[in-house]
Amino acid sequence: MEHINKNRLFVASCISLIVTAMTFAIRAGILGQLGTDFQLSDTELGWVNSMAFLGFPIATIFGGLVYNSLGARKLMIIAFVSHILGLLLTIFAGGFWTLLISTFFIGFANGSVEAACNPLIADMYTDNRTTMLNKFHVWFPGGIVIGALVSKFMTDFGMSWQLQIASMIIPTLIYGFLFLGQKFPKSENIESDTKVNLKSLLSPLFIFMVICMTLTATTELGTQQWVEKILGNSGASPMLILAMVTGLMAVGRYFAGPIIHKLNPPGVLFASAIISAIAIYLMSSATGGMVYVAAILFAVGVCYFWPTMIGFVSEYTPKTGALGMSLIGGAGMFATSIWQPVIGSWLDKAKATALDAGASVEQAELMAGQETLSNIAIFPMVLVVLFGILYTQRKKLEANRI
Repeated sequence: MEHINKNRLFVASCISLIVTAMTFAIRAGILGQLGTDFQLSDTELGWVNSMAFLGFPIATIFGGLVYNSLGARKLMIIAFVSHILGLLLTIFAGGFWTLLISTFFIGFANGSVEAACNPLIADMYTDNRTTMLNKFHVWFPGGIVIGALVSKFMTDFGMSWQLQIASMIIPTLIYGFLFLGQKFPKSENIESDTKVNLKSLLSPLFIFMVICMTLTATTELGTQQWVEKILGNSGASPMLILAMVTGLMAVGRYFAGPIIHKLNPPGVLFASAIISAIAIYLMSSATGGMVYVAAILFAVGVCYFWPTMIGFVSEYTPKTGALGMSLIGGAGMFATSIWQPVIGSWLDKAKATALDAGASVEQAELMAGQETLSNIAIFPMVLVVLFGILYTQRKKLEANRI
């Protein structure tokens, strides 16, 4: 590590994650415009969303399998090229199918970032992996804040969705420049034998965490990606809620160290599941100012899910190596991709039912959003049980922790 500029690599990694997050936030902000311009239903918009979440796990599976041979540098080149290609194809999209293709490339770029940067950071900061992974993942909610505010500002000033997509090219060029010419570590502190990695994936604990990750990711991202459609008629500003929620998440992740040290990862995950379930349940019935209160609780609940899951795998199932960290993230995104069109169909069906009952369009959209949130609340409720079981085993787990 003597000749490696860890600080520059970490900063570049953070900016690449900002781009990843901005793609989620800005896509959430322009869903309505895309639906209008291309005459797409919520179910079709769900399929467009799902391509981002599908491209992500395909990239993480690929990246995890080849990380030991290609390394983080080449994976970041793939991420950079895919980001540029996906953004340009989106800007010039002509309809549903071209949106599907361009969004897939963006998702593949986002997954490549995770596949490269998580093991890179775990390797560079081996003595405090979960804390540094939380600090890295500050910039997912941080990037969503940036993207949400950019989207709201540009929309309020009548700027097109194409310009909103184009705004992400700037930070993409910045992280490409920062990675340019840098020396990367050679997996000195993580298991780099792919055969050992593959064998370790059969661990019951790893399989259990993969199942949990499908639920934590859908709880967090399934709610956030549809915030404009779900809360658009609740009496609160959806994009301000998204910015507020993710801003609080960023602050929470930055100061994650003492919390993780005090509760340990199983305790953090158990508490997060309880708070998330309560928050989404409250959001499903709140209107006006109470939406902001419920959203604050939601931010606290989902704040530590993603980075703590990755950190848990790195520390409690260390022999899975870079592959384990990539696959746990990929499992979360793959599950979210499956649920995107389902969430869209929940909105379509609930809105149609409300309209048939005589509700106005605004009332129907509010009722559909609330009913959809009630459905999403089931995910963290299941997690309360699963992480409760994990928490009871925390003393046994500590014996194998690195």
